[in-house]
Amino acid sequence: MDRRTFAIFCHHLRTIGGLKGTKNMDVEEMVAMFLHIVSHDIKNRIMRRQFAHSGETVSRQFNAVLNAVLRLHELLLKKHEPILGSSTDERWKWFKNCLGALDGTYIKVNVSALERPRYRTRKSEIATNVLGVVSQDMQFIYVLPGWEGSAADSRVLRDAISRTNGLKFPQGFLAPYRGQRYHLNDWDIPPNTPVEFFNMKHSSARNVVERAFGLLKGRWAILRGRSYYPVKIQCQIILACCLLHNLIRREIPIDPLEQAIGESVEDNCDEDESVGNDHYTHIKISNAWTSWRDNLAREMFDQWRNRRHT
Repeated sequence: MDRRTFAIFCHHLRTIGGLKGTKNMDVEEMVAMFLHIVSHDIKNRIMRRQFAHSGETVSRQFNAVLNAVLRLHELLLKKHEPILGSSTDERWKWFKNCLGALDGTYIKVNVSALERPRYRTRKSEIATNVLGVVSQDMQFIYVLPGWEGSAADSRVLRDAISRTNGLKFPQGFLAPYRGQRYHLNDWDIPPNTPVEFFNMKHSSARNVVERAFGLLKGRWAILRGRSYYPVKIQCQIILACCLLHNLIRREIPIDPLEQAIGESVEDNCDEDESVGNDHYTHIKISNAWTSWRDNLAREMFDQWRNRRHT
């Protein structure tokens, strides 16, 4: 985050988030302390020495900034922008009117011994299952943390849809074909059928979610290690980091972290840590929606094949 973005962030926290300085600490110092903690996963005892404040003050001001950041959700969450028919983006131009891509990731949390079995992932880590919906420019449109690591992806998605202020979509989810090649590293041999071509392009577009989660974890160290916060606070921190991610993507034309690590950014979000290799294909789709997908797959494949032969 550069100085200009930092100043914009502090302004938003004052005017929208309601954050106010205290007798001994102004807003800028409070925000700097908060960013230092989430960026480097610094513990309270270290912050006391670095900022020359008591542990109680550090904790209190961290929570004050966290609550103020969460009040910015309407401002910082990306609004739906459907893909235009005139799009030239090779990842997205095939999916006219698509609003974004969704997937999930695991982020470690701190829970009681009694709750650990429910939060245990298939890799035996104690984590929350986080659903994210991302736009084509890698900004978060929707984030739902809090589900146990053992929860199935379809269960998390159903919950997101059923909530009063949950995930809204006009038509449906465009899932890949199951039982076919899908992941980007599967395409050493070009696709031979409409189904394979659809899956290749679907994977290329959906990869934006892995890259966004990779940037998120790469930038905010507090999301990578073992959490020492209660699960409720950790989930609030996850959402706050997503909002900060959007602010940086919005205010800085070239994301410094993405520029530094390039296309390998998704490596920070290990594919084995994603919610599941089937993604969200367990949501039942109608015959009409399946037929629409089949027609789209044939149209995409025919266009691609005709261009190759001209």
